Amino acid sequence: MTVGSITPTLLRFTLPMMAGAMMQQCYNIADTIIVGRCIGSGALAAVGSAYSLMVFLTSVLLGLAMGSGTVFSQQFGAGNMNGLRRSIYVSLVLTGSVAVVLTAASFVFIDPILRLLQIPEEIYRMSRTYLLIVFAGIPFTFLYNFYAALLRAVGDSLTPLWFLGSAVALNIGLDLLFIPVLGMGVGGAALATVAAQGVSASGLTVYVLWRRPELRLHKEDMRLDRISVQEITAFSSLTCVQQSVMNFGILMVQGLVNSFGTAVMAAFAAAVKIDTFAYMPVQEFGNAFSTFVAQNYGAGKDKRIRRGLRSAFGITVLFSVFVSALVFVLARYLMLIFVPLEESEIINIGVQYLRIEGSFYFGIGILFLLYGYYRAVRMPGMSVVLTVLSLGTRVVLAYMLSAVPAVGVAGIWWSIPVGWALADAVGIFYYFRMRKKMARMTV
Repeated sequence: MTVGSITPTLLRFTLPMMAGAMMQQCYNIADTIIVGRCIGSGALAAVGSAYSLMVFLTSVLLGLAMGSGTVFSQQFGAGNMNGLRRSIYVSLVLTGSVAVVLTAASFVFIDPILRLLQIPEEIYRMSRTYLLIVFAGIPFTFLYNFYAALLRAVGDSLTPLWFLGSAVALNIGLDLLFIPVLGMGVGGAALATVAAQGVSASGLTVYVLWRRPELRLHKEDMRLDRISVQEITAFSSLTCVQQSVMNFGILMVQGLVNSFGTAVMAAFAAAVKIDTFAYMPVQEFGNAFSTFVAQNYGAGKDKRIRRGLRSAFGITVLFSVFVSALVFVLARYLMLIFVPLEESEIINIGVQYLRIEGSFYFGIGILFLLYGYYRAVRMPGMSVVLTVLSLGTRVVLAYMLSAVPAVGVAGIWWSIPVGWALADAVGIFYYFRMRKKMARMTV
């Protein structure tokens, strides 16, 4: 990451991450398609509302892994392998402890959480069954994301892809066995997901321990020294807060969506899968860009970071505009992947969501770049500020606009790009303000 042409280097590193992220979405997309077509719209609504909760819970672990990955990248870029291994141990202990607590808390508080989300009575039992099984996969989510973040931090974005691809194939195969063949319902979909997560997590863990000796911990590395603990805690906690705030806002919107009934819930469940799949490439590009910046920040290559930022900005905007055009034109056909043709109300609601929100993917693409940049230059707090601005605006506007009878549920959809735009404006303004201040200090 610290040498060679910037754009080809970024793209080579990002493409496996994009493919891996898309495969990871296939876990839930496979569940959604098979559940929606083999069980019905009620089950689709149940899995969709459960998905929003699971994204929020796993975002805690993802945030901890991403924050640790930034520290790993900076130490790798600086050539500090001893410090890298100490950070790996500290992160493993801290993040693993959080995963254990999170798993236990999820089982204990499942009913209060479902009531908070306003899950309709007719799908309550299905949502509960699905979540109880999926919660068992939280430790696997921790292991996979931890070791994937570690490998990406040292420049290997391809290996996690192979393990994830095998898991996705297993997930889809088990879905087809458990649901239409064995008739296990939403519980079968959840069990297929957990089994697939277990395969990818176990395989990647064994690979790192066996094939990457430079990352293998030695006895002298296994200590919680104060400097490593402070550094990992600072980065991981703030990145965790950023991810959690982002997904907590989405969870609050899910509760509002649920109040509009099963048809809107089912449409939202399907449309969000399409939506997430559509902008997932720019999200992963932002994560790859963060690794690029962190390694060059550790190596002290400021000019290369600025050139990389210009290149990344251009790639993100062009790609986002292209995807927005595709989603706008193909919105109805994309909804038909998840929902039978006769469910016209659900299809129309989903199309409305995709054409409003999906027209502004460049907004979230730029926001992902800003998140990655500020995280990599040791300013993760700024990523939290931008997330609060984006999600806070989205939640407040969603509740305000949807309460207007003439606007209704469309107000929820319009609140999303407005939140992105506000956060983008603040993030870009702060970047240029910071650059001018630094230039004055060096004169």
